[in-house]
Amino acid sequence: MTAQQIGEASGDGVAFLVSAGIVYEIIAAACSSPQTTEINASTRAGTLMKWVNIGMVQAAAFVAVAAIIDRKHAKPILAGGIIAGVLMYSQYYHAMQSGLASDKPGTEGQPSSKSYYTKSR
Repeated sequence: MTAQQIGEASGDGVAFLVSAGIVYEIIAAACSSPQTTEINASTRAGTLMKWVNIGMVQAAAFVAVAAIIDRKHAKPILAGGIIAGVLMYSQYYHAMQSGLASDKPGTEGQPSSKSYYTKSR
């Protein structure tokens, strides 16, 4: 293998890891967290959504840094980040609203008086 061939293939490992990692992240976010939000919205909506918002800020920072570092691919980096952010926030918001509207019991006891969200929303 020539030095040029090695140089051309050097990003393949990183691309493989990014691809595999994003699959794990999407499945974990879509299957676990929105479900937890819906099931326990009556007791945990405020806390759960607080962490969704913190995660959105962190994600935006990472996407922005990636776009700055890799200006050649900034548009697709930003597009992917924005689309994923809108989709994930929408899933969490829907889960929260569905959970608050549900009369089914959650897994964490009775509603807290300190909840940031109420069933009237």
